[in-house]
Amino acid sequence: MANVVVIKFKGNPKPYYFTSGGLTLKRGNHVIVETARGLEYGSVVLPEKEVPEEAITPPLKPVVRIATPEDEEIVAKNEARRPEAMKICKEKIAARGLQMKLIGCEFTFDGNKVIFTFTADGRVDFRELVKDLASVFRIRIELKQVGSRDEAKILGGVAPCGREVCCAGCMPEFQKVSIKMAKNQGLSLNPGKISGLCGRLMCCLGYENEYYAEACKKVPKLGAMVETPEGTGAVIAVNMLKMEVKVKIEKEGAVFYRDYPVSEIKFGKGDAEDNKNPEE
Repeated sequence: MANVVVIKFKGNPKPYYFTSGGLTLKRGNHVIVETARGLEYGSVVLPEKEVPEEAITPPLKPVVRIATPEDEEIVAKNEARRPEAMKICKEKIAARGLQMKLIGCEFTFDGNKVIFTFTADGRVDFRELVKDLASVFRIRIELKQVGSRDEAKILGGVAPCGREVCCAGCMPEFQKVSIKMAKNQGLSLNPGKISGLCGRLMCCLGYENEYYAEACKKVPKLGAMVETPEGTGAVIAVNMLKMEVKVKIEKEGAVFYRDYPVSEIKFGKGDAEDNKNPEE
């Protein structure tokens, strides 16, 4: 196990590990750390945490310093430059007639590089655009193409549940989601019902999938014939949270419906929900 300081950066919910560098840190402290991009400004989420050695990507770098008033001023200046930089970049894109959508702009802490993030349907030759931008900003220019899920993460927004989209607020990394997860949970397969702001399957489909994947093995399929205390009937609804099924029973010329706990009915193994490939 190793003792680390957990740092997060603005616009990125993913935590990163550093050593304290001998500094006394508190949660919420703003700090300057060294990353692959150079010096960066971040916030302390946990001043001390034990993590397994295998969870660390060496080398583990130390926190350089607690942010000073001068550092805070630099960050504020970089943030103030963003709107104008976005405007200029959009104008250059339009002038070149490039089929790309600019969605973000970020200046590195040292101010030596600006990173523009964009989406596009295909590959974009932006070499001339880089030259145009370099002639204006006189610093290093980086253009980064991302997909629709990254676009939602960068721009943020309110999900159908009424909360901030998971990718922007609480999910460090994208997780694999599949249509099988929606089927396991008995959700409507209407794309409008199970898609997020990015147009892809909602990330939250995976949160309870482990439970539903197991529950599917213990309940009968819709339409399956089952034995109940009141006779044989067809399953017309399944509630995997309550582990109950609604059964349609035809008896003595009458049709009636009953809810039964799964433990009170009998059905063949082949009538259980098929869950052999939960990740398909």
